[in-house]
Amino acid sequence: MIGVVPEIMKLMASKYIWWKSPDEALAMPERIIAQVMDRGDYGDVQRLVAAVGNDVLRDVLARAQAGQFSARSWAYWHYRLGLAKVDCVPPLPARVFP
Repeated sequence: MIGVVPEIMKLMASKYIWWKSPDEALAMPERIIAQVMDRGDYGDVQRLVAAVGNDVLRDVLARAQAGQFSARSWAYWHYRLGLAKVDCVPPLPARVFP
């Protein structure tokens, strides 16, 4: 993923992907970014935005999997990144069973 700063991602991985080692988590930077977007504290979110930029965050939202975002975070990021107008937030990703 272009625009990902390895040092910042490793720091975020150690805090937000606690079930894997930071090196293992770095294999999936989108997962780290989504986790910080959903659960990050204010300081970590600000560091993430500065490190990767809004285009990367938009890409993570566009590729989000079911269960990665709470409804509150989903709405916040759509408004924050200019992807939705008031009361027009797209539905959360859902699992599809064949």
